[in-house]
Amino acid sequence: MDTHKKIREHISALSDGELPKADVELAFAALQTTDGQNAWNTYFRIADALRAQATPELSSEFAAKLAVRLDAEPAPVPGKRAAIGAAARPGDGAPAEVTVKPSIVGAS
Repeated sequence: MDTHKKIREHISALSDGELPKADVELAFAALQTTDGQNAWNTYFRIADALRAQATPELSSEFAAKLAVRLDAEPAPVPGKRAAIGAAARPGDGAPAEVTVKPSIVGAS
């Protein structure tokens, strides 16, 4: 195995916290070079990308459009059966009744 590849593997293992103590000094020496620093940055960008959850890009008007749609929906009525609760029969493992509680979001 070539030395450059071995050093990059050491840096990768160091960034994952999996490098044996015997190889730490070699990895730290490699981090003093431009190639070592580039490898370190690359491995951290990869790790960040793997940990990140994808979030969709939302248009600048998204919140306003959502507010309009929510305002157009009827408010839930306390104590009324939800569609899922009305269809469920007692004893079949599903709840006999599901109630919807009023929200205090946006209350002044």
